Amino acid sequence: MKKLIICALCAFCGFTTASAQKFGHVNTQEIIQAMPEFNTARTEIEKLTQQYESDLKQMQEELQKKSEEFDKLPADTPDGIKQRKQKELQDLYNNIQESYQTNQQALAKAQQEKLQSITAKVSDAIKAIGQEGGYVYIMETGAGIPYISTTLSTDLTAQVKAKLGLK
Repeated sequence: MKKLIICALCAFCGFTTASAQKFGHVNTQEIIQAMPEFNTARTEIEKLTQQYESDLKQMQEELQKKSEEFDKLPADTPDGIKQRKQKELQDLYNNIQESYQTNQQALAKAQQEKLQSITAKVSDAIKAIGQEGGYVYIMETGAGIPYISTTLSTDLTAQVKAKLGLK
């Protein structure tokens, strides 16, 4: 009889503990896109992209111009001059390729650095809301998770936005 009562008490305590656990969910993409820092970062990345594209276009125009000049060389131009001009063209082409790769890496790095501080800020706000509200787990709804019960889980997106001072 004692064992039955103890088992019943343990089951009841386990049930109340399990039912007291709180779960939440957020859409961080929605939060990030509402942040002024995100819009600023996006504008800065776009400007940097335009600058890189402009630089590459100038280099390509120079290559095109020099290529046309090479094509217009008279037939009796000495081989030494032709070889030097060909090397010049090849060097310009290689420069363009190298610049393109360097620019892509620089853009990726700039984007990562800017988004890292934004996502860290959002993550800190989510942690704070989770601790303040006693949440056991806060799930991401924008990550393509197949199912999150909106009746058993609280949408904390608005609270995280408020914590960050967003509308």
